[in-house]
Amino acid sequence: MNGYSNHYQNNQVMTASPEQLLIMLYDGVIRFVRQAKFAIEDNRPGDKAIAVSKAIAIITEFSNTLDYEVGGEIALDLSRLYDFMIRELSTVNARGEIERLEPIERILLDLREGFSGAIEINREVSTGVKPHHPEAGQVAVSF
Repeated sequence: MNGYSNHYQNNQVMTASPEQLLIMLYDGVIRFVRQAKFAIEDNRPGDKAIAVSKAIAIITEFSNTLDYEVGGEIALDLSRLYDFMIRELSTVNARGEIERLEPIERILLDLREGFSGAIEINREVSTGVKPHHPEAGQVAVSF
């Protein structure tokens, strides 16, 4: 990556809201899981190890930031999912079993979609503005 790309990416991270950072992290971990898959397919164990390590680091950070007091049962369920993914990724790293990556990728995509939806709902509630839905033909605003 060149200097301009690094500067742009650093600027994106530094100016992102916590919600945007969460989605960016989900995008990153999904990308690393896919990179691990491609590395296994191409018989590149070093690249697989790097991608898996980065994915584990992000998922570990997700786990470390769970607030059980506020999140209750949801936080506990997320913790279990994160633990499962970390165990599976560790196994992939040791054995190169590509089939273990599919459920991890699906879980991460579902979580990303869920958090993205929750962020959008929170934005609607806090601003009173609903996003434009082409099928509705209008933007709804509450006062």
